[in-house]
Amino acid sequence: MVQAVWVSSPGSWALQEPDSHRQGKKRSWRCSFIRTIIQHPCRRHAPKRSRKARMLRKIQICLCFCFVSGILYEISLLSSCVFSYLPMAQHYLTPEQVLNLGKSIIFLETTERLEPPPLVSCSVESAARIYQDRPIILFMRGLTNETALDLNTSYAAFSLLSSMKNVFIFPLQMETIFQETPLLQWYNQVVPEQEKNWVHVSSDASRLALIWKYGGIYMDTDVISIRPIPQESFLAAQKSRFSSNGIFGFPARHKFIWDCMENFVLKYNGNIWGNQGPFLMTRMLKTLCNLTDFQGTEDHSCQNISFLNPQRFYPIPYPAWSRYYQVWDKSPNFNHSYALHLWNFMNRNRKVVVAGSNTLAEKLYKTYCPTTYQDLIQNAKHRDLPGPEDT
Repeated sequence: MVQAVWVSSPGSWALQEPDSHRQGKKRSWRCSFIRTIIQHPCRRHAPKRSRKARMLRKIQICLCFCFVSGILYEISLLSSCVFSYLPMAQHYLTPEQVLNLGKSIIFLETTERLEPPPLVSCSVESAARIYQDRPIILFMRGLTNETALDLNTSYAAFSLLSSMKNVFIFPLQMETIFQETPLLQWYNQVVPEQEKNWVHVSSDASRLALIWKYGGIYMDTDVISIRPIPQESFLAAQKSRFSSNGIFGFPARHKFIWDCMENFVLKYNGNIWGNQGPFLMTRMLKTLCNLTDFQGTEDHSCQNISFLNPQRFYPIPYPAWSRYYQVWDKSPNFNHSYALHLWNFMNRNRKVVVAGSNTLAEKLYKTYCPTTYQDLIQNAKHRDLPGPEDT
């Protein structure tokens, strides 16, 4: 027989035996728990427990409670419960601990800047919204362990990104990342000050090492996510027979990524832009498959690696990159796309999203990174406010 009693405070309810058993002495139990208690009544003639036995019983219950709590805590770390903490306050969580949760979405900032511009913020926010059950990690070269950044920082983008429960911001420590990879020897020999394209080359190397070690998806900081990518092992075609390295995903320790790292070192030429980036991915993919032109919106597959159609990420090709910052009579729906690459490298005139401009980029901000867009509007209002000299 099982009886349950809800209690609001100790001793406020008494548990009594049914009417058929009231001939004997009435018995009651005082409850000390706040929630529902399930009890198995003792037999009528069971002898009373000694004080020592009762104490041992209480200790056993406490130990069981602590044990179960510990298990639940460990489970929570392996689930999305870990994202309920603010990332900028997670000083006890290391990059390895977050990356080991698996299936991270990784962004890299290899410049020294500490204030992510709106496009970077939009890229991270859109990924955080689309992949709510996965860690979204922004590694920043300019950030160090000694840099004091908290929710009160003067960098507005940090506060914005930190408010997202699954976003983590960590320093980019290349020497640590390159450990146990073919890239470490290259990194120890290269002289960054003498490299023509160091920002890009160091990013190309870092993304390979991170994905090889931990798996997940890498995205450039000018990529706006619009729906989840279903494939686990994939490369993104920038055009037929040519692969991008701005978006790719693989499980940890995948041989293709290891081979890419070895070829990175073997064929290294920092003077040629993209030699360690899209050209590397393309030449390595060609060693596995005979690349052909895409027909329609089909994807290709080779050696269990999906080579995704240009429509998935590059529906607007790089020669037409400025169309993102133009007004369209009818905006495209991008029904065949998982994310959109806005070609920031081509944007040498530094076109930006302007509130109220009705450009395609503004509509994307409104839809996929609304918090960044609202912050953009607020900043525009502050700039338009008259200063003392205007008054």
